[in-house]
Amino acid sequence: MTIKKYIFVAVALISTAVLLLSNTRSKPDWGFFGHQRINRMAVFTLPPEMVGFYKKHIEYITAHAVDPDKRRYAVKLEAPRHFIDADHWGVAPFPDLPRNWTDALARYTDIFVVNEKNDTMQLLGDKVVRTGKRDLVLRGKYIKRIFKKDSITINKFTYKKFFRDNVEPLYYEDKSEINPDTLAKLFTSEGIKPKWKAAFSKDQFSLFGIVPYHLEYMKRRLTTAFRERDAAKILRLSAEIGHYIGDAHVPLHTTENYNGQKTNQVGIHGFWESRIPELFADKDYDYFVGKAEYITDFHGFVWKTVMDSHALLDSVLLTEKDMVAHFPTDKQMCYEDRLGQNVLVQCKEFARAWQDRMGGMVESRMRTAIISVASTWYSAWIDAGSPDLTNIDDTKLMEQERAEQEALDKETKGNDQMLGRPE
Repeated sequence: MTIKKYIFVAVALISTAVLLLSNTRSKPDWGFFGHQRINRMAVFTLPPEMVGFYKKHIEYITAHAVDPDKRRYAVKLEAPRHFIDADHWGVAPFPDLPRNWTDALARYTDIFVVNEKNDTMQLLGDKVVRTGKRDLVLRGKYIKRIFKKDSITINKFTYKKFFRDNVEPLYYEDKSEINPDTLAKLFTSEGIKPKWKAAFSKDQFSLFGIVPYHLEYMKRRLTTAFRERDAAKILRLSAEIGHYIGDAHVPLHTTENYNGQKTNQVGIHGFWESRIPELFADKDYDYFVGKAEYITDFHGFVWKTVMDSHALLDSVLLTEKDMVAHFPTDKQMCYEDRLGQNVLVQCKEFARAWQDRMGGMVESRMRTAIISVASTWYSAWIDAGSPDLTNIDDTKLMEQERAEQEALDKETKGNDQMLGRPE
């Protein structure tokens, strides 16, 4: 066994122990092992111009692959970045699920105004706006009350621009207040000049997950970091975007039935993405995944990733249900000794049988995630103008890393409950 192999095995054993001693509902996606392995192996697929820099900092890229999961205990906006409940929006190809982030917010964000009498009334939102060919038509009891008219018409372009400039920036700042005068300008074409004391937004969309939109946001930030040749930002964003890409490759991250809770299959999430790779990835999985390639259409790429994952969902659920029904009951769950504790987990034979029934799906999605992570790093680097990474200044990296970890640990210290849903 090579030194590199020993490192991988050690990471797997330590990570598995940590997971098994933690609350099962709070297991990180893919497990510590899976996320760290995906990021680590992605480094070796990079072109010569990048691989030296990433190899030099491979331990950082590996260790920080799980930072987004840590933030789920401290930041309420973090959880939706790990999944998208595609089936909440109907059936594939999900026509009610806008592929553009601004379009999604514009359709599913409610906007309320407060008048001089302190009455709160809904002005915009999915239940108010009706779409025409060129314009949007606002109807409802509050529209009639506010404008003394049955309906108000707004230009689609103006409406979208308002959300892009005034609502979208609020999301990552966790704010909801909107300038009422700016909002009122939406209606100047109607010759109307409403006066409101206040206005605010209420997000009705991100509760069901935003991972494909967040990936595009993270990719833009990584491109900027490359352009600025900021080593600390490059590595931090590389590690974290690797985490979200890994999540997007998990079928159970694309459904409201994320842990089998709707089909009497509770625990299937950790079984698929943690237990199976921890048992078989070191000995059985093939990590020769090719070389990183430039992604010409990153928007299309992230949505294809999500849709490909969702297309596998039925196979995951149906094969597991059939396995539980027909596999010997006394050979499904076994006790294993981990750090001196007896822990009940899926038996190895049961896990292998399910893996085989799925046709090696877990390995396939992990392999695809690895090359996807590397290709995203590579694409951001290309889009930034292919900056020279051989002499990039990383002298402040360790100091910044220490400060970031201390801040993250302080935020999560004493928190044993995730903010938002567990998966």
